[in-house]
Formats: sequence, structure tokens, C-alpha cells
Amino acid sequence: MRVTICYDNTTRRDDCGADWGFGCLVEAHGRRLLFDTGTKGGLLLSNLAALEVDPASIDTVMISHQHYDHLGGLPELVEAAGALPVHLPQGCPVPPCESGFTWNAGPVELYPGLHSTGTLLGLEQALVVELEHGCAVIVGCSHPGPDAFLRSARRIAEPRVLIGGLHGFRKVGRLEHLELICPTHCTVFKGRIARFYPGAYVEGGVGTVIEFD
Repeated sequence: MRVTICYDNTTRRDDCGADWGFGCLVEAHGRRLLFDTGTKGGLLLSNLAALEVDPASIDTVMISHQHYDHLGGLPELVEAAGALPVHLPQGCPVPPCESGFTWNAGPVELYPGLHSTGTLLGLEQALVVELEHGCAVIVGCSHPGPDAFLRSARRIAEPRVLIGGLHGFRKVGRLEHLELICPTHCTVFKGRIARFYPGAYVEGGVGTVIEFD
């Protein structure tokens, strides 16, 4: 599994821009899945170009939830890449672009090894990536709570990796079983997570690349 953060509040590269929002490219099981599209399509496409990612090479898109900072870049991405399969959370309005939309209410396998948790609490879905041992969980903002997504992922395999926005999640002791934690975007308590888990913590930001077997 290879995850490249392409939209985030901070950037680690001079040739990439930062903005409020989140998006990352997940390469696993022979697929390239873009998880969330940030706020501004122009910035998303600029960052993808700097990261040498051709939009046409993306197989599918998954949107965690309907907030503008995760969905806003989708129309311009579709314009650049052509119509893509787009997996939306239940209740998300139809985005203003022509594409093939699927709404995920419950857990579903998107492709072999790639799963949606389904829409938890009617709010948000997360991506679960099967690893050689266990799984990785990719989240947008974790409105239902990251622990809720981790519990859901355990139906597939034991979570080893957590990447994405954790909002105001305070109970960081519940993350102690994870081998890698990369809190991004809206996470309030990054410093606390870094102090609790210095061996597992990975700094986010556009340009961060995470590879995990």
C-alpha cells in the first residue's frame, strides 16, 4: 500500500500548495483510488501534477462526507480525468458533474482488498485497505469518531494504520494498538498524539508518502 497526501492544511513541498481540506491517493491491490478531493479543484490538480499523478490514471474516487473541503475539488477532477466511478456516503447530494455515482449505506467491497465501512451515523464513510497482516483505515474528518471506524474495520481485519482527519478526538489511548498514525487536516490534538506515540506518529501535509505492507 502506498498513500500520497495531495491536499491538506499544510504542505511539505515547495511545489505544492496547502489549503483547508483533505485528499490522498491510495495505491493498493492494483488500483489507484483518490480518497477525497479537497476544496479547490485547481489546487488539487496542481498538486497532482507536482506529484506526477495523471488524473486519467485514477481508477475511482471515494468521498468521505459531503462537506465542501472534501468534495469541492470533484467537478474539476472529473473534467480533467473524464467520468470516474465515484463512491459517495449515504445522503450526499448529487455532485455538480457527470460521473457514475454509487451511494454506500452499509459496508461494501469496492474492489478486492478495498472496502468502504459504509456511512456511519448517517455522516461519513472511511476506506479500509487490506494489508498482508491487518488493515489500514483512511478517514476524512472522523465525525463519528475514529474509534467507530476502527471498530467497523475489524470486521475485515485488525487495524494497523490510521491516516486522515481526526477532528477533536481526545481519547488518544484508544489508538495504542496502531503501528502508524498520520493525523491530518482537521485534527486538533496532533501534538498529543505525537507525544503519546512517537514511534508510530507520521507528520502529514501535502507530499507525505506512506508505504506499508
